[in-house]
Amino acid sequence: MNSEPLDFFVLTGFLGSGKTTLLRDFLQRPEATDTAVIVNEVGEIGLDGVVLRESGSDLPIAMLSNGCVCCQIGSDLAFTIDRLIMTPRPPGAGPLRRIILETSGLSMPGPVLRTLATLAEHRMRVAVIGTFDLQHGGEVAAYEEAVAQWTAAHRIVATKADLVTSAALAGAPSVIADINPLAEVVASADRASTVLAAFAPLTAPPRFDIAGAPGNVHPRIALCVARPLGEVAYPDLAAWLDNLAGALGERLLRIKGLVRVVESRQPLLIECVGTTFSPPRPLQTDGAPSGLVIIARDVEGAELDRVAPIGLVELSSWKTPDPNGRVGRAPIKAEWVV
Repeated sequence: MNSEPLDFFVLTGFLGSGKTTLLRDFLQRPEATDTAVIVNEVGEIGLDGVVLRESGSDLPIAMLSNGCVCCQIGSDLAFTIDRLIMTPRPPGAGPLRRIILETSGLSMPGPVLRTLATLAEHRMRVAVIGTFDLQHGGEVAAYEEAVAQWTAAHRIVATKADLVTSAALAGAPSVIADINPLAEVVASADRASTVLAAFAPLTAPPRFDIAGAPGNVHPRIALCVARPLGEVAYPDLAAWLDNLAGALGERLLRIKGLVRVVESRQPLLIECVGTTFSPPRPLQTDGAPSGLVIIARDVEGAELDRVAPIGLVELSSWKTPDPNGRVGRAPIKAEWVV
């Protein structure tokens, strides 16, 4: 086994958004020799797996043919991952550095991440990689599956850059940030650099700003910043997050931020995809204020005001519909490193 943590990438994206092409291009590069792949599709015939094997790669490719991985989640995926990690590598192959799970175009990332949480002993660094089709991104945004994939992503890769204008490519980071301002965006006309950046090891996300009220955000997706009123006790914070997840349920898409608690000298990194929370961990920062970015679907403005303990946080406005049915964000500025 490898003593270093594995990078586990959940490669997700809506039907036809270019996931398999992106993965195939990466597997053809020498940087992919320390990679294993798991392919999951809806249907009995694993065409994506066939396409990847046709790329000429000798990498281990495991097929899950039990339907959409988020719908049929269970021991099959966990067993496959465990087998890939525990199986001895061929002589001279070197240690396994990453596993890439290519999900179905209709998969929701949340259930996949819940299964991966059961494999904590393998010390995997898990990240969701989403693909954003530059030609049809606006059209597929009407599908809840696509929005769930984008908002869950730690990194979003703009695909089909060769099929759009340079202006459309240059505007891609702004369009993507309207849906998920927390994600690292890969948008380049250079195919080789795009492929390498898509599966590069995750680094600490950069400082980000959220400001203004863009006019092309998704009509059902809202963003809010919750700022604790001073230092809070961790049990109160945990209760508020638990109650928030219970109140929003499947409408909760993403939370990420730093919160200062009485019990820790360093602020805690809080992050979730859907209602699946990563273990909080302290981060060394210089004067970073507390704040949580919350992304959710179909939220009424006053809903979070009723989440107990009441008065623990101050909330920015959720959304303001305009006459065209689009949603604008109230001016929000968050300047903390997470």
